[in-house]
Amino acid sequence: MKSLTDLWRELAIELASWCHTSATNDYKKLVRRVESEGLSFLTITLPSFGKNFEYCLDKGRVDDCDFSGFRKKRGLPLFLEGFLRQIFDVSTGVLLAQPSHDSIFAVRQLTLVFGKINVACSDGRTRFAFESYVKCEQDLSSWETSNSFDDSSFERISQLLFADVFAKMDQIIFDGDLIPRHGPGQTADRVSGNQKYDLLQWSERLEELFPFGEYALPNWRYYYRYDDIEILEPGAEIPVRVIAVPKTLSTPRIIAMEPAHVQYMQQAVLIPLIQNLEAKVVEGNTRDNLSSYFLGFTDQDPNRDLACRGSKGDDLATLDLSEASDRVHILHVEAMMRRFPSFWKAILATRSTKAEILPLGIQLNSLRKFASMGSALCFPVEAMVFLTAVFLGIEEMQGHLLTRKEILSYVGKVRVYGDDIIIPIGSVPYVSSVLARLGFKINTSKSFWTGKFRESCGGDYYDGTDVTPVRLRHMLPSSRSDIEELQSLVAFRNLLYWRGLWNTTSWLDNKIRSRNLLRHFPIVQSTAPCLGRQSVLPYEAERIDDYLHAPRVRAWVVKSTIPASEASGVGSLIKCLLSLVRREPDDLSVIFPDTVDNRHLQFAGRPSAVDIKLKWSAPF
Repeated sequence: MKSLTDLWRELAIELASWCHTSATNDYKKLVRRVESEGLSFLTITLPSFGKNFEYCLDKGRVDDCDFSGFRKKRGLPLFLEGFLRQIFDVSTGVLLAQPSHDSIFAVRQLTLVFGKINVACSDGRTRFAFESYVKCEQDLSSWETSNSFDDSSFERISQLLFADVFAKMDQIIFDGDLIPRHGPGQTADRVSGNQKYDLLQWSERLEELFPFGEYALPNWRYYYRYDDIEILEPGAEIPVRVIAVPKTLSTPRIIAMEPAHVQYMQQAVLIPLIQNLEAKVVEGNTRDNLSSYFLGFTDQDPNRDLACRGSKGDDLATLDLSEASDRVHILHVEAMMRRFPSFWKAILATRSTKAEILPLGIQLNSLRKFASMGSALCFPVEAMVFLTAVFLGIEEMQGHLLTRKEILSYVGKVRVYGDDIIIPIGSVPYVSSVLARLGFKINTSKSFWTGKFRESCGGDYYDGTDVTPVRLRHMLPSSRSDIEELQSLVAFRNLLYWRGLWNTTSWLDNKIRSRNLLRHFPIVQSTAPCLGRQSVLPYEAERIDDYLHAPRVRAWVVKSTIPASEASGVGSLIKCLLSLVRREPDDLSVIFPDTVDNRHLQFAGRPSAVDIKLKWSAPF
């Protein structure tokens, strides 16, 4: 705990020097609160202060009800008062005409630095998150019975946006041109590694459109494998396994692990879907593909650029949704895709309809949500639903039916990446109303349109200035054996360096060396395969490789151990055949990494262990 408060002190001292103030009293207050409240003050209370600060920036003032739990003097909190005085008028609490951008960044950095640290939540908070998952499903059922969902308008807008993509997907699926794949993660049926290529289960729903022999066998000479396969009827299908993974100390992230055979075919649909959604022109057409202007899956920079423009007064709002993926109803998706029978059948066949929540002892047997986080198709489908909802709202604002030409006029004004939505400010009331009617909830604490603060896709801006804080993702390491924490600390150190916090960076460098965490910690470039210090200064070669005649430095290198997982003969053959026919563009390598190496038939899956070794390594 003390190491975290020491790090906070160094950040506060340096940021105070930027803003020509003092943080001495702030540090004393922080120490007292940490002694009485523990880690939760750093990871829950401080981030709540930071989110309340963003809200005050957006509304342009500090009210009496703001910053609950912190003592105030003439309206402003005493904590971080030196910075806040340079942002808000001390007598009225009103935002200054020209607030200090450095102070805005300082408050956000000091309050949010530990906000997303990877620490497990309490049992009570985790249970509440599972109960919220169930409650969300109940809300969807209630919405389905009481809504006035105009599926015809939803369908019409979606056809304007995605008809070319859906038609192409319909053709691909009808022609049987999908190429399936397995991921490295865990599955609901607890099949892992290379055993995933020896599937023992398939569903009737999949068999109807994707015969096992066509997609899970090397060729029809292996037809005898059907004798070993259990074809599951709809009532006997394996439910997704709902689990909690760390997100913040205040709440975990709830995801659902899919059965191996379901995710196998989800990935088959996902790859061409994303390729076509991002294509400027869908193959077989001559007109522009509208979705490519408004959706993104591999690059978050367009959203960040628009958020920065919006903060400078470009009439752009940033919206964020609560429980976004869990509130996408299957009826939303049906309205978009039902005119394309093969594609719609594929979406239904690769969708799990049951969920098992072991911590609560509950099984949901008829899910109304399209998919939970964990489904490969969750992210692109929710983005398409949200984009359709956005243009429905814009259509209501315009007062007449939209045309392709009018939709094109919103290029550079509308952008969706998952549940990060950017729209014109004037359309906010209309889009908000449509989203509410569709059963979605806007996260008001993370949506901005009235002030000069905007955030989207991890980029935070105030009046054109980047005020994104650098966050520590793991607890600080106590020894070199804490490899994941050590990697996180080095990444955190390098981000601080490029943010200009050089005094704190120097303090961290000394701590890393003095604690003997990394005896060798050379200057390296960002692409180096070792743990090192990034810098504007050039690296210094410590030796020249005898064979490659290339510069080398002495540094620690992290090596992952892939678990042993030997594939069977048939499994080996189909894995090799799939790797040969799969051809993915370079721009999709971020979400579809190629992990095949010369030992992939003996070792597979996520790393089971990591080790760190001192080696001669390339500094670039």
